[in-house]
Amino acid sequence: MKAYLILEDGTVFEGTSIGVQKEVISEVVFNTSMWGYLEVLTDPSYAGQAVCMTYPLIGNYGICFDDMESLKPWPDAYIVHELSRNHSNFRSQGSIQDFLVDNEIPGIAGIDTRALTKILRTKGTMNGMITTKEYTDLTEILPKIKEYKVSGVVDEVSCKESKKLESMADEKKFNVALLDIGAKNNIAESLQKLGCEVTVYPCRTSAEEIIASNPDGIMLSNGPGDPKECEYEIEQIKKLYETDIPIFAICLGHQLMALAMGFDTKKMKYGHRGGNHPVIDLDSRHVYISSQNHGYMVDADSVDENIAKVAFVNVNDKTVEGLRYKDKNIFTVQFHPEACPGPQDSERLFGEFIDMMEVKNNG
Repeated sequence: MKAYLILEDGTVFEGTSIGVQKEVISEVVFNTSMWGYLEVLTDPSYAGQAVCMTYPLIGNYGICFDDMESLKPWPDAYIVHELSRNHSNFRSQGSIQDFLVDNEIPGIAGIDTRALTKILRTKGTMNGMITTKEYTDLTEILPKIKEYKVSGVVDEVSCKESKKLESMADEKKFNVALLDIGAKNNIAESLQKLGCEVTVYPCRTSAEEIIASNPDGIMLSNGPGDPKECEYEIEQIKKLYETDIPIFAICLGHQLMALAMGFDTKKMKYGHRGGNHPVIDLDSRHVYISSQNHGYMVDADSVDENIAKVAFVNVNDKTVEGLRYKDKNIFTVQFHPEACPGPQDSERLFGEFIDMMEVKNNG
């Protein structure tokens, strides 16, 4: 069946319907990863968005449920150039088409995703509608498309009650509190493999409850949406900052810590989404190939050098990719060290977090 992608600027792409057949309006973004489409689909940071994959062939190795980053996929819709008719992989447990249908996600295939990406890079991220209905007059629906806004998504993706995850190492070393504002599974697993027992808390958990659990360290996760919407979480993070508990934050957590300290964030033109973004550590001058998924960033000009220093910078556009807070056991990164694009370039940052907890405990 034919399907259409209608952008808010009036551009229309015609293709073929994939997934379920339903009409949806969402924010259209693109991801430049050449693999890992299941990880993209199940990353909670994509809640409220329609994801366009720039790599032309998607679905060729099928679906392996062990690779999911959360319990379900989160994008509103999926956009590809070609959806593989056959999947071949000894780990495969099904096709991506069936996965989309089972999870009621609509999509479109057969469009020129390069052209779509060029539009988004030139004009910036914009909203779009995916539909199987052919609209001959767009004047009625374009205002509806433009009105869409991603909102309330952190509450949507966060866990509803706390849960404890045991250490995967032979010996348990530390207790870590993980604030789930859209956490990917690999964040907790990375800590578990290093000997941490991880307690995952819902996004609406008070700072007092987390502090009362006496954690050795606190992890602030990734997540979706505009960080300035997270007013409750920002207030709790201010209280966590005032403790001497080591804190490590990723992506949205990095942005919320910055806002808690009075810095500013702003929306990017089209964001960073993919597994191939170079980031430089300004201290060691080491360059990481990082996995990223964000449409907002910390404004470098707003960072108070008396409170924090910029520690990581994006090589391509010089945007802030990480902060180290002065006189505090706190560091934050915009990219995803739990992912494996390098394949394990920035995994050592979890080791640095472990070192911080060791020093605190022995001090």
